[in-house]
Amino acid sequence: MIVFPNCKINLGLHILRKRNDGYHDLETFFYPVTITDALEGISVTKTGSSTLHFSSSGIKIDENSQSNLCVKAYKLLQNDFPSLPSILLHLHKVIPLGAGLGGGSADAAFTLKLLNHLGNLQLSDEKLHTYALQLGSDCPFFILNKPCFATGRGEALTEYLIDLSLYKIIIVNPGIHVDTGKAFSCIQPAIPAQSIKEIIQLPLTAWKDHLTNDFEKVVFDMHTEIGAIKKKLYELGAIYASMSGSGSTVYGIFEKDLMFDHLFPPHYFVKEV
Repeated sequence: MIVFPNCKINLGLHILRKRNDGYHDLETFFYPVTITDALEGISVTKTGSSTLHFSSSGIKIDENSQSNLCVKAYKLLQNDFPSLPSILLHLHKVIPLGAGLGGGSADAAFTLKLLNHLGNLQLSDEKLHTYALQLGSDCPFFILNKPCFATGRGEALTEYLIDLSLYKIIIVNPGIHVDTGKAFSCIQPAIPAQSIKEIIQLPLTAWKDHLTNDFEKVVFDMHTEIGAIKKKLYELGAIYASMSGSGSTVYGIFEKDLMFDHLFPPHYFVKEV
């Protein structure tokens, strides 16, 4: 069985408060994007306890079972379902790592869904959501995998009808690793004057002046090259441009028929969706 974990972009991101458990309450809008990894799972007959053999190709990732989210997803289900079959799992990685696109979270969530099918576990989406949250704050979104307004750590999801298919989105990642913990530490949480849930209902042309990502000022000060990407996207004619998550990916939303040569450095990851 082969599935294709996709990534997401954040349409706005506000850090509201720090919680007693060390996490932050936030609000954001998750929008799925069709840049995908490929994940293949094969159930194998094996006597004795069930095992996972994990391999990968494409962008190099850490296959260590202590940190790899696909492996963690298998072990998480195996704890509750000892009869889970042995699995050969191969991930071909395309989505840039640590890029604010949720690629690792997507791989973990799709692993849960793949194992649910291969193991005939008959888990509901609600139950998969519960497992996904144990793997990471962004993971539950990829169980739903539809445009939605997110609160809490990002796990409280409200599906919301928004369609950007009439536009083209340019995704630009410069390959810079942003220290998310450091970025969080530099942000002063605050309740915004206007919620993203309200702003997202404004015309797309109004987003530039109203829809913000709290991480941008901090990250742009740390890495001026990332801020320069946003400026360049607006120069190229973007209706709206923003950093996704805590970076370092920046995206621009353009009119569908607008043609241009972006001329970003050749080592950048640049995709049109």
